Amino acid sequence: MNLNLNGKTALVSASTSGIGYAIAQQLLEDGATVIINGRSEGVVKRATDALNDKYGPGRALPLVADMGVAGGEKIAAAAYPAVDILINNLGTYALSDFFSTEDADWQHMFDVNVWSGVRLARTYMKGMLERGQGRVIFISSEVALTPMPSMAHYSASKATQLSISRSLAELTKGTAVTVNSVLPGPTETDNLKGFIKSVNPDLPYADAERKFIDKNKPTSLIARLAKPAEVANVVAFLASDRAAIINGAAIRAEGGTVQTMA
Repeated sequence: MNLNLNGKTALVSASTSGIGYAIAQQLLEDGATVIINGRSEGVVKRATDALNDKYGPGRALPLVADMGVAGGEKIAAAAYPAVDILINNLGTYALSDFFSTEDADWQHMFDVNVWSGVRLARTYMKGMLERGQGRVIFISSEVALTPMPSMAHYSASKATQLSISRSLAELTKGTAVTVNSVLPGPTETDNLKGFIKSVNPDLPYADAERKFIDKNKPTSLIARLAKPAEVANVVAFLASDRAAIINGAAIRAEGGTVQTMA
């Protein structure tokens, strides 16, 4: 399927690795120019250089800014005043006992997972509405629908993303702007693979992954971790004109882990 994103500019927060990098790659594959964001100049340069080597000079543009703190969005706006596609991918997570999780831990979780997307949407979405077209996509999580007691603050932040996404979608009525959320399940990023290896250091990785899924996600229908590129395929489709009638939706890309119909 040709998604034809030629002429579109996309900003993907936290896109130097993991799901964000995979999303950037897929958007580039489909013709977009992509702004690559990270907190470190060296990391951003490595990612943009690699992508420009593969897709052509100037296709990947650098943005060094921390979107998890106030002011990051102003750096973005000064460098790139308008975008056609905004992917709010920045996120953090932590396992934490509810009773020992302090206010500062909750605040940090919401600063990164919620406020980053709010600030970027506030920065770029008004321009989309004025132009009458655009895409805003929040990368949420399956735990927004199946909250975990060991990650209560993370689960709450991801559920909040769904609420914000739907609220913003209500502002798009009568335009070709859409706002949606994508809910991945456990995905094969370097961080998660490292965690799985650390929990089962004596097992071959394939066996350790299977044990992790069996223990932590026994309802998964794919019975494995998702690939970052698989999540990116869903995001790129939502970013395209082919998904024009999908708006205000929470799109589950979690391998069938969530058993509810709604």
